[in-house]
Amino acid sequence: MWLFIAFLSVPLIEIALFIQVGGLIGLWPTLAIVIITAILGTWLVRSQGQAAMNDLRGSFSQLDDPSEPLAHGAMILFSGALLLTPGFFTDAVGFALLAPPIRKTIISYAKTRINVQHIQMGPDPRRPHQPDNNADVIDGDFVEVEPNHSDQPGDSGWTKH
Repeated sequence: MWLFIAFLSVPLIEIALFIQVGGLIGLWPTLAIVIITAILGTWLVRSQGQAAMNDLRGSFSQLDDPSEPLAHGAMILFSGALLLTPGFFTDAVGFALLAPPIRKTIISYAKTRINVQHIQMGPDPRRPHQPDNNADVIDGDFVEVEPNHSDQPGDSGWTKH
């Protein structure tokens, strides 16, 4: 239901804002603002997206929890989609998502609503690492098979009669 309301209300808000802003400053300045915000938003998304990718790589290399850098990256990606969508409301929400304090606030709110059961990076901390001294030993089970003594010559035992 909430998704339906969003798909219905966002275009109506955008149309109303286009009419109001266009009536105040005119058609060409309104279109110029939309184009400038798209270009500026693309540049900001690219630079912040690169920083988010570096944070994510750093969390992987240090075996830290990658959920927060992933959440930042997802919000930056979503803000890029909003900034490329023509409109004043979507641009405002997109630029707001590019602000790190707002993203951190959203992530901290989401952490209160989401319960993570278990997360583990790297080896199991409950089992101490033991060096493998028997690297060339293969552990396995075997069963002795008695040869099939058939009366027929040429019978290998692999065929059924």
